[in-house]
Amino acid sequence: MGDVAARFAEIVGDTNLLSGEAIPEDYAHDEALTTTAQRPAHLAKPGSAEEVAELLKAATEHGVPVTARGSGTGLSGGATPREDSLVISFERMNAVLEIDTENHVAVVQPGVTLSDLDEKTTAAGLGYTVYPGELSASVGGNVGTNAGGMRAVKYGVTRHNVVGLQAVLPTGEIIRTGGKTSKVSTGYDLTQLIIGSEGTLAIATEVIVKLYPRLPHGATVFAPFETFDEVMTVVPKIISSGLAPHILEYIDNLTLAAISYNEKLSLGVPDAIRDKAQAYLVVALENRDSDRLHADVEELGGLLGDVGAMDVYVLEGPSARKLIEAREKAFWTAKAAGADDVIDVVVPRSAMPEFLRKAREMALSREAGALGCGHAGDGNVHLAIFCKDPEKRKQLLTDIFALGMELGGAISGEHGLGRAKSGYFLDLEDPAKIALMRRIKESFDPAGILNPGVLFAEGLEK
Repeated sequence: MGDVAARFAEIVGDTNLLSGEAIPEDYAHDEALTTTAQRPAHLAKPGSAEEVAELLKAATEHGVPVTARGSGTGLSGGATPREDSLVISFERMNAVLEIDTENHVAVVQPGVTLSDLDEKTTAAGLGYTVYPGELSASVGGNVGTNAGGMRAVKYGVTRHNVVGLQAVLPTGEIIRTGGKTSKVSTGYDLTQLIIGSEGTLAIATEVIVKLYPRLPHGATVFAPFETFDEVMTVVPKIISSGLAPHILEYIDNLTLAAISYNEKLSLGVPDAIRDKAQAYLVVALENRDSDRLHADVEELGGLLGDVGAMDVYVLEGPSARKLIEAREKAFWTAKAAGADDVIDVVVPRSAMPEFLRKAREMALSREAGALGCGHAGDGNVHLAIFCKDPEKRKQLLTDIFALGMELGGAISGEHGLGRAKSGYFLDLEDPAKIALMRRIKESFDPAGILNPGVLFAEGLEK
């Protein structure tokens, strides 16, 4: 065992350090479709923030790159390590430390999964509302990518739901940012700077998240439309109605057919409607009072009918849950169908019809496909890209990302850039902003050890 490996083992214990071929293949990748798996040199499983601090100090001293890893459910290659790197896995740091029912927050370690947190908060009648579609995802991973999900239309994304962090800098200092307070105006907001930085600035070792009361009554409304434009026209009307949906999604006809087949989903849509429908809208409402919920559903149904819905279906209980679960598995459906990439461009809601129309035209002009679904309520478009030729696909994605940015959006709304999209970011983003981000990176991580190759190209961290 080399000197650096011996030092890592001394910090976490021999049983919590693996090196070389002893590291399981799962730690070589996340779920991104376009990055190449790479087994790291070392894998450490710390049990405390202090052990993380010592690992980072040793890594800085020896010039070893470091990638933090939660559950590995990311879709951008942010958890794909380098060959010479140390992966810090938070599977041992997976405790819910506190459920604070007075301040409506939970204090958790980064390895806590959304499933674990949901189970622990249920007993208190509370819940954490960020749910990016995979219950095995970790809270720390959510912090790294600023994860969103279907409920963001009402509750926001991770950065709206994290009020404080304990984090370790690559130089080994342990800092606390924010806290159990709901607001702060004291110096730079380091909490928000670290959230979404994809493990390139600091490593979160404790997270304070907001909790909300669980509302006991819910219903899901499902409506087919003949055109995408009709779907997108109704979205702002729903938002401005005051109905406050916690899920507002669109699904194109091919994607719905695929997830329905894979998940054995039967929605009772007649063939005559299904054959004409090009897109579907899924709207989930919740309320603490069943009568108010039914009134909201009735109002929503009338609104959808007024703007051209071919029909309106109200789903409750198991049927509603099955539809939402099927939608959440759209990525796995696309992967099984042979998608070559999955992207998550975000644009203003009003720009979604133009973006979708032009993106599809761009794909067709290259004999490729761009199909999918998305968070209609917040403009986050998830497209499965079918284009086998790597060069054609690269140009297609460059054009689609550029289109999204021209319309006032960004390359990624919630998956992050990771290794998969960092090249497009560097090519398309304002050079002045990139230069500023590099200076921020250097101030946090002067040795450039944290996730090199993520956000910035290899060798350009400093």
